[in-house]
Amino acid sequence: MRLVPTHKCKPGMKLGKRICNEDGVVLLNEGFELSQGMINRLNQLGISLIYIQDSRTDDIIVREPISDITRAKAIPVIRSNFRKLMTDSGKKKSVNTAFLDKPFREIMSMIIDDLSNHGDAMIMLTNMSIVDHYLYQHSLNVCIYTTMLGMNYGYDRDALMTLGLGSLLHDIGKAQVPFEILAKPGKLTDAEMAIIHKHAEYGFQILKDEPNIPLLAAHCAFQHHERIDGSGYPRGIKGGDIHEYARWIGIADSYDAMTSNRIYRTAMLPHQALEVLFAGSGTLYDKEKIELFRNHIAIYPLGVTVTLNTNETGVVVDLNSSSPQRPIIRILQDAEGNELTQLYEVDLSKKLNIFITSVNDVSIE
Repeated sequence: MRLVPTHKCKPGMKLGKRICNEDGVVLLNEGFELSQGMINRLNQLGISLIYIQDSRTDDIIVREPISDITRAKAIPVIRSNFRKLMTDSGKKKSVNTAFLDKPFREIMSMIIDDLSNHGDAMIMLTNMSIVDHYLYQHSLNVCIYTTMLGMNYGYDRDALMTLGLGSLLHDIGKAQVPFEILAKPGKLTDAEMAIIHKHAEYGFQILKDEPNIPLLAAHCAFQHHERIDGSGYPRGIKGGDIHEYARWIGIADSYDAMTSNRIYRTAMLPHQALEVLFAGSGTLYDKEKIELFRNHIAIYPLGVTVTLNTNETGVVVDLNSSSPQRPIIRILQDAEGNELTQLYEVDLSKKLNIFITSVNDVSIE
């Protein structure tokens, strides 16, 4: 199967991977034949990339980092508990009942187990599910990325539980930001941006009073927008004053925000988002943390279409964990754009004079 931008899909193409709603219910099954109306609807719902069937790439298997069971349980728990904190006005709401502990700990245990079974495979999140609020999917994605980073950094299970809870709940304060601001399609005013910035403080206030949620998780919510040069918010603290867990979460939060469709912009491709992160290396983010992140993220997702400097076009069929920026490409078209009948593969880790120049027709500068 191939990973194709939804807007480039054509009627008659068949889904290579099912699309679910946030509760895990299958909406469109593998093999479903797309109509123009369905393609338009998927675009409207924010599904920007979908897998389609292609006999030339039917051996590509995309392994998700967490199971369908874990995902189907996680999103409803995030949604229901975040909604308990929402008010019509979006103002801070007092929370005195310890309702956050058990369901989130159960989810974290499942995520840790799933990622442990995932082994050394690089993480690739395709988000082929329909969620009614960006915040819920984002919270889960950031948790997956951050927990994966913590595992590869060497944290034990107790530390991973705390780090994971901090990442899963890092944006809980946004439950108390007015929805019209969160969903605004245009540029925010200075006053609206100031309200958005309050979500870090709101999150801290919510979590610090939960008796069974680690206080460190509350500080993750408070500090995940702080940056090591002091340019972050809400307090402008620097370097070592920012807890290590919050610095991990800050990287994952920024990356997932850039690679997710938002109401005001389309998603970046993974390699583009990583370039932005590396531009902030040593000023906004810890250099060694970004490097670890890069080494465990699928920069070029399986099935994505790429063009090489030889003008040949192909699909990523495998990844090189030792050199994630140089995957294995199956060539489908020659330099003149002719479809090949005899396909062959190029391992970019062994052909150093060949490199990717564009992904899904978007040039790499």
